[in-house]
Amino acid sequence: MAKSLALSLILFVLYASTAAIAMVRNLGEVEYSDDTEFVKASCETTTYPELCFQSLSSYASEIKKRPRQLAETALAVSLARAKSAKTYVSDMTDYKGITERQHEAVSDCIEEMGDTVDRLRSSLKELKHLEEGESGEDFWLCLGNVRTWTSAALTDETTCLDGFGGKAMDGELKRLIREHILRVAQDTSNALALINVFASKH
Repeated sequence: MAKSLALSLILFVLYASTAAIAMVRNLGEVEYSDDTEFVKASCETTTYPELCFQSLSSYASEIKKRPRQLAETALAVSLARAKSAKTYVSDMTDYKGITERQHEAVSDCIEEMGDTVDRLRSSLKELKHLEEGESGEDFWLCLGNVRTWTSAALTDETTCLDGFGGKAMDGELKRLIREHILRVAQDTSNALALINVFASKH
């Protein structure tokens, strides 16, 4: 069930990203009255628009209608969320009544979230090297790295959820971990969509 849910999440993200291409291209043709409106309109291209706006609207004055800055901020938010989730899952190794199988799933999840943190950190570092309006072979190589690492981070997050598949794993521990990891996956999905918004300008 968890594997099916994880696969569905990835497929939904891919579908939503494809469906948003036309909307993304239209963003560059609209004049926004303020920075917050730009963030809100950009978030409409993501898989989870309400969560996107909730997470990023407070940074609107720093983003200033800049697609790269918006993508960078989204990645930074996702990275912070992933770090927090990794710490949370790590603490679950001492969960009262944890079974051997659950402990193994938690340990695997900690490793996956460690990979997530590393990939999102690399994506953020790479994205900082890119500039609005830039183009050329080096630009697309760097942007390709950003997209690949962010997509891989999303896969890591869903792999963590896969480890808690089956009725034998049901319970409070699974619910708590799933709640935290799904939020990271949603933020990562939104960040990937906003990276595509930035890419569409070049």
